[in-house]
Amino acid sequence: MHHSIPLLLNITAALVAAFIGGLIARHLKLPPMVGYLAAGVAIGPFTPGFVGDSETIQQLAELGVVFLMFGVGLHFSLRDLWRVRDTAIPGAIGQILMATAAGFGLTQLWGWSVSASLVLGLAISTASTVVLLRGLMDEGLLNTSHGQVAVGWLVLEDIACVVILVLLPMLFGVDGNASWATVAVGLLKAAAFVGLMLVAGARFAPWLLTRIAHARSRELFILAVVAIALGTAVGSAELFGVSLALGAFLAGVVLGESNLSHQVGADVLPFRETFAVLFFVAVGMLVNIQYLIENAGHVLALVVLIIAGKYLFTVFLRMLLPRPAHTILVVCAGLSQIGEFAFIVGQAGVKLGILTQDQYSLILAGALFSIMLNPWMFRTIPWVESRLRRIRWFWRLLDRHREKPQPPPDTLAHHVVVVGYGRVGRHVVTVLGYLGIPRLVVELDTRHIAALRKNGVPALYGDAANSEVLTHTRLEKARALVVTVAEESAAEIIVAAARQLSPELPVIVRAATHAGMERLVKLGARDVIHPELEGGVEVLRHTLVTLGYPALEAQQYADGVRRAQYHSAFSAGIGRQVCDRLMRIVPGMDVAWVTLDDACPVLGMTLADAGIREQTGASVVAVWRGQQVIANPEADTVLRAGDMLGVLGEKAHIEAACRLLAGEKALEAHPSDPPMASAPV
Repeated sequence: MHHSIPLLLNITAALVAAFIGGLIARHLKLPPMVGYLAAGVAIGPFTPGFVGDSETIQQLAELGVVFLMFGVGLHFSLRDLWRVRDTAIPGAIGQILMATAAGFGLTQLWGWSVSASLVLGLAISTASTVVLLRGLMDEGLLNTSHGQVAVGWLVLEDIACVVILVLLPMLFGVDGNASWATVAVGLLKAAAFVGLMLVAGARFAPWLLTRIAHARSRELFILAVVAIALGTAVGSAELFGVSLALGAFLAGVVLGESNLSHQVGADVLPFRETFAVLFFVAVGMLVNIQYLIENAGHVLALVVLIIAGKYLFTVFLRMLLPRPAHTILVVCAGLSQIGEFAFIVGQAGVKLGILTQDQYSLILAGALFSIMLNPWMFRTIPWVESRLRRIRWFWRLLDRHREKPQPPPDTLAHHVVVVGYGRVGRHVVTVLGYLGIPRLVVELDTRHIAALRKNGVPALYGDAANSEVLTHTRLEKARALVVTVAEESAAEIIVAAARQLSPELPVIVRAATHAGMERLVKLGARDVIHPELEGGVEVLRHTLVTLGYPALEAQQYADGVRRAQYHSAFSAGIGRQVCDRLMRIVPGMDVAWVTLDDACPVLGMTLADAGIREQTGASVVAVWRGQQVIANPEADTVLRAGDMLGVLGEKAHIEAACRLLAGEKALEAHPSDPPMASAPV
């Protein structure tokens, strides 16, 4: 057999097994990392069947460590960390110390050596970046203030992990012992390397990449990025005696400050993902299943410490730090796990002769179970919060740093409540302000709250998914509720809560999926918008107009696609939207939607008897009743309370129709406004 075949065979087996394991993990709604670890167990020496060459794969896994730490450094943001410094810095340091002490104490009860106990404590003190970011993204929390605190906390833990990897060889040496002189020399070498990278490297590396970018060669650029990452990592180990991890991390930091950092991240991503997979497979190959079965009690105790212990440590620390209770629970859920950094620290302990392979297997088992259970930890946040609220004194203590909602002025009425001030919500608020329509914004980002209040826009800090916050928005006096948050789960909670507070309030909500649209309509949303679908339909309409099709015909084709794509469960809302769009196409005509209340003088009359067209010149071209849209209603259609009439005509005619339907009320209509701007009559 050719000498290269064993290497290729091991790489192929590892990647194929990881692929299968990753697919199974995603099917089970688990992080792919779990599948990669399971793949390593399957091809490891402790399970029957094919056995991979662990030494070969371990060498390849070193590349995974390098690219993982390079990615951490590349995305390291001192600015983001500084924004949450008041909680992230003391919180991360406090949790690392408490988790390390707890792990040390637990393993001392098992009779481990002092050095082995310390390494395990350090390994379980830091959480997985991959797992945390995935959990935050799945729950729609990544870009919230809660997610920012959790990420800032984790950045501190990542830095701490780098420091741990630097100190371990200095403190214990290759044989498990080291003198203070050795430690001092090692720290001086590490400090010299850090200084060299932050002073010289921060200037040379970006300059070099810029020069290479000017050559307009994608291959050379990618090669330069990989060479800088690997060269810095290997150079730091060979010349300064520090870990590969520190060198790779600092290489990422200096390149992250360049103007080309986004391209660097995109180009290095395939290398990071591929070799990270090999790293996780290599880790799984070290798991001794037989040892874990024989020591199931130890595994259970360690898993409880990682999940419940770190959860409680975080709660305790958060009680001392200035953040609201919901942020506490998000951080607790996100950090009650360990992952890649535990593997790296544990591997360092094995190489230094501090940990045995069986002890390392225990760390791996703790990581595997904590990662598997982490999505469930996020899903329990609402349940935990509801239970804690019942313990009033404890909840007040936990949530004492929450910014108290500032109720809007008592004079605020006939307003539109806008939940979320992101890219979509910002447009809605701006247009409403231009039209002179009162609005109230509910937002979780304190920066946006401050900016809105500075500009004279009423804004309420808080999570609208909490019905307590919604009670301060005066929904009973509002004209409409617009929910623009991207997270469907949060939108569903908001719509359900709003329906309980104001059953007849028009609710316009953004949805991300077809299934989400159906759920939102069932919860009581009047209009559900799918941004991606609407964008595609508009592209189609513009394309047809460009090709010479009449505007009305193009709109009809676009609405045909819209009706075909939207589910029948929400056909009523879509039907009204379609009708509204068709009416607006008629040249020289305006449209308004007018709701008939119990005081309307034409209730019980037919359209013919009401004589709306004869008296005002405006035509009733549609009636929206419950879940049904009646286009071109017959003359004998009886008008009922709650009906919404689509009125077509010139501006003066529509205003006259609104005054007629309002009876004694002097209603001023704005036919050019969106339908939500029409006041009920």
